Amino acid sequence: MRGLGSFSLRSAIPLLLIPPVLLALQLLVVGSRLPGAARLWVGAEERDGAVAFSVISIEPERSSIQREAQSHRTGVEREEEEEEEEDGEMRVGARAYEDENERHERQAGPRAVEVQLWAADKPSFTTELNRFIMYITRPQLNCSRVLSPGQAQAAQLPAASAHWLLCAEDWLLPAADGPCVAYSFSMDGGDADFLRTVLQLRCEVHSFDPSKSNASGSHLGNSLESNHGNGGGVIQHKMWLEWRAPKRRRHKTRGNLGSVSQTLADIMAALGHHTVHFLYADLLSAEWRVFQNWIEEGTLQNIHHLVATVHLQWAGFEVGGTDEEVLRFWFSVLRGLQASGLKLVDSFAGEGHSVLKQTVANAHSSYTLSWVNTRH
Repeated sequence: MRGLGSFSLRSAIPLLLIPPVLLALQLLVVGSRLPGAARLWVGAEERDGAVAFSVISIEPERSSIQREAQSHRTGVEREEEEEEEEDGEMRVGARAYEDENERHERQAGPRAVEVQLWAADKPSFTTELNRFIMYITRPQLNCSRVLSPGQAQAAQLPAASAHWLLCAEDWLLPAADGPCVAYSFSMDGGDADFLRTVLQLRCEVHSFDPSKSNASGSHLGNSLESNHGNGGGVIQHKMWLEWRAPKRRRHKTRGNLGSVSQTLADIMAALGHHTVHFLYADLLSAEWRVFQNWIEEGTLQNIHHLVATVHLQWAGFEVGGTDEEVLRFWFSVLRGLQASGLKLVDSFAGEGHSVLKQTVANAHSSYTLSWVNTRH
């Protein structure tokens, strides 16, 4: 009996070990099949006569199926991103014509006037003046068809008495069935031919002159609502251009011009104009600071044709320095106009030969310059 009992006990010991082993195997099998479960390396060891389980690693490990699925999703997402990029390129290509104007606006936006280098190694009145005169007397764009003062029909050659001209290429003129807006700033009545021309083009015409007693002052003319491109009369405003832009300036609301002196941007905002197709300006030596304001505010991107007289007898309002510095500043402003998109198409020399109070035989006291914006 003793022998049999001893044999039975020894044979039962392996049977006692079967449940823990089966439990460990179940944990391994079930744990590996749980989705997203952490990989557990479970080992059995004897500790004080009991079986303990030690966690060796809990770092997740993706199965081969999961890796393939993730790889597939990543590929799909990458393809979708590439397709979105291609679609974006297609949309950009489809909108190329529209976005071109936006790019030009960014290029011709607000900018500081960059002071140009001296024309020679050292300041020289003669050298600076020669560079300046050469620049304003050499057209940068040849127009096969032009509009002369007082004329509504384009011609290949300007009239013999033309003091200025407008480039009448089809792509530079407003559409016949579209809006047309014209501004004129003049105090000596020298804009009569300009007003006649833009009226014949059926533009909405605004004349600004602070000296006229019959002007509408800070209020809009009564004919404004009925004068959108129908060849109506000239709307007069007793106003002038300001070049000092306050740091905290709020654009005027439409229909409220405010004081008698405003920047061009404020005037356009008050009149509800985003674009001025034709602008005439004889500012009696204020043009240099006004031009600078237009450049720095980015106003020029919305001006298509500009006819302006520059006066050279003296430096101009709020322009100081030696004669050489003044000439360099004038040249820098004109280069700023060009950088803003304007190209010179015509130059007409006025009377006199006084430049900065000096008599100069090969220069005139004033020039009427005609520009066209090739970026609109």
